[in-house]
Amino acid sequence: MVLISFKKRDFFIICQFLGASSLLLVGTYPLLKRWTYWPQAFLGLTFNWGALLGWAAVKGSIDVPVVGPLYLAGICWTLVYDTIYAHQDKCDDLKVGVKSTALYFGEKTKIWLSGFGTITLCSLLLAGYNSELGWPFYASLVGAATQLCWQIATVDLQNRADCNSKFVSNKWFGAIVFSGIAAGKFLT
Repeated sequence: MVLISFKKRDFFIICQFLGASSLLLVGTYPLLKRWTYWPQAFLGLTFNWGALLGWAAVKGSIDVPVVGPLYLAGICWTLVYDTIYAHQDKCDDLKVGVKSTALYFGEKTKIWLSGFGTITLCSLLLAGYNSELGWPFYASLVGAATQLCWQIATVDLQNRADCNSKFVSNKWFGAIVFSGIAAGKFLT
């Protein structure tokens, strides 16, 4: 198992470095819609940076076999929900010349979302296994997978209201995963 451990003094330096480096991500994200069709991927890198920083702050280390898959799961989940969100704006984006995964994926969006959803769930499974979570976590992944499959299968990508509804429904995916992590840690 790969564990990057720090002395107490070094630990604070690493946390400060991780925290400060997130500002580069936050500052760069708004500009990316003008340069790339993948701003949602960069948003995933940015939003989920907390997995690295939070783990280091709580544990005093970066446990790569746990934090790596957790970070990847967060990035891919962000690609799912923010691509659905981006479908609300695709007509306006075309008019003003900004880019998104919604425009890039086009008619193949649901295939891409299914792939990113699969990576999300497999990465969560691996992170849970590597952190030795108990059976409630794995049971929650069944619920999370059901919710994610439902939103991808039923979203009408041409309907702004439905895209918004499915985007908002991701609060339930997050709640299911969080509940599973907590139950897998504390009830077993």
